[in-house]
Amino acid sequence: MSYTEVPGARVPIRMWTDPATVEGEALQQLRNISGLPWLHGLAVMPDVHLGKGATVGSVIAMKDAVCPAAVGVDIGCGMSAVKTSLTARDLPDDLGRLRSRIEQLIPVGRGLHTDPVDPRSLRDLTATGWEDFWGRFDQVAPEVKWRRERAMQQMGTLGAGNHFVEFCLDTTDSVWLMLHSGSRNIGKELADHHMGVARSLSHNQGLVDRDLAVFLAKTPEMDAYRQDLFWAQEYAKRNRAVMMALFQDVVRGEFPRAEVAFDQVISCHHNYVSEERYDGVDLLVTRKGAIRAGSGDLGIIPGSMGTGSYIVRGLGNADSFNSASHGAGRKMSRTAAKRKFTVKDLEEQTRGVECRKDSGVVDEIPGAYKSIDKVMAQQQDLVAVVAKLKQVVCVKG
Repeated sequence: MSYTEVPGARVPIRMWTDPATVEGEALQQLRNISGLPWLHGLAVMPDVHLGKGATVGSVIAMKDAVCPAAVGVDIGCGMSAVKTSLTARDLPDDLGRLRSRIEQLIPVGRGLHTDPVDPRSLRDLTATGWEDFWGRFDQVAPEVKWRRERAMQQMGTLGAGNHFVEFCLDTTDSVWLMLHSGSRNIGKELADHHMGVARSLSHNQGLVDRDLAVFLAKTPEMDAYRQDLFWAQEYAKRNRAVMMALFQDVVRGEFPRAEVAFDQVISCHHNYVSEERYDGVDLLVTRKGAIRAGSGDLGIIPGSMGTGSYIVRGLGNADSFNSASHGAGRKMSRTAAKRKFTVKDLEEQTRGVECRKDSGVVDEIPGAYKSIDKVMAQQQDLVAVVAKLKQVVCVKG
C-alpha cells in the first residue's frame, strides 16, 4: 500500500497503515508531534503504537531542532544479522546446548561482563577505533561520567524487554545469526539527562506535551545533546558488533567440523537521529521504531519470538523519508499481555523454538504483537524482501 494522509496540526501525517487501526492515544501523540513549530514532515510506519514520550514507528523530520524523547531512552537500539555457511542439515535435534552456550557468553537482562571484553580477542570484530571511542567518553555529560566502568562492562551485553539473540533458518534452510539491542544503561542515563534539560528550556514551556521538548540549533544545549547522542549511537553499534562476534565464536565452537564461514554483517539502528536532506532542506531526521530504507540499504525487520523476521533492501521512498518499520510492533501493552496470556499460551505460541517459556517473558508472547506478515504487506513501496527468517533458538533477558 502507499500512505494515507491524516490531517495534522501543522503538517499532514503520512501513514503506512489504516488510521482506523491505530489506538487513539497514539493518534493523539502523532497530532501533538505534527503541531511542533519546527516540524518539516512526519511519516508513520505500519508497526505504529503508543510510545513513551513519542510514538513508536514515527519518523520525525525537523529543521534546526531535535526532540530527545522522539529518539527514546535506548539511543541507537537496533538490529544486526549475518548469514552463515551452515544449513538445517548441520543442526542437532536438541538445540538446548546451543542456547545455553549463548547465554553463558552473552550476559542478558541486567547482566554485565565481569571484565570488559577485549576487542582484540574476538576473531570477527574489527579492533580499530576503540581507543578513540572510549577517549570521547570524557566529553559526555558530567552527570553520567561516573558510569564509565559499568558502560565498559555492559559492552557486549543484551539487556531485557524485547531484546534478543536468535539462531534462524531462512526459506532455503540457510542458518542466520540475528540480535537486537542498543546502548544499554549508559544510553538511558544520557537520554534521561538530556530530556530533563530540554523540558526546562523556556521555548518548550508552552508545548501541549512537555515530553516533546526540543533542542534548537546553534545553542549549547543542542551541541551537548548531539555530542552525547552520536556517542551513544556508536556505543549501541559497537555493542551489537561485540555481541555478534561472541555469538560467532559460540557457533564456531558448537559446529567445529563445519568450518563455519560468515557473510558480511548487516547492522541498522531503529532509535536514532540522522542528518539528511529532503525537499532541498537540511533536516534532522529522528527514527523511533523505524529503520533507514534508502535505495539499496540493507535492513532487518524482526517479528516476535515465535513468528519470524525479514532481511530487506530499501527502495528509497522519499515520502517516508527513506524509512520503513522496525518490526511487527506491539498491539497490546506489557501489562495487558501479562493479564491476557499464561505460560501455557507462551508454550503453545513458541512451539518449535528453543527459548524461555516462563512467566518472566509472557509479555513478549507473539500474541502481544501485530502480524509481521501484515506489517510487511503494508510497506511494499518502502522495502523489498531479501530473505525471510524463522527462529529456532531465541535468547531473551
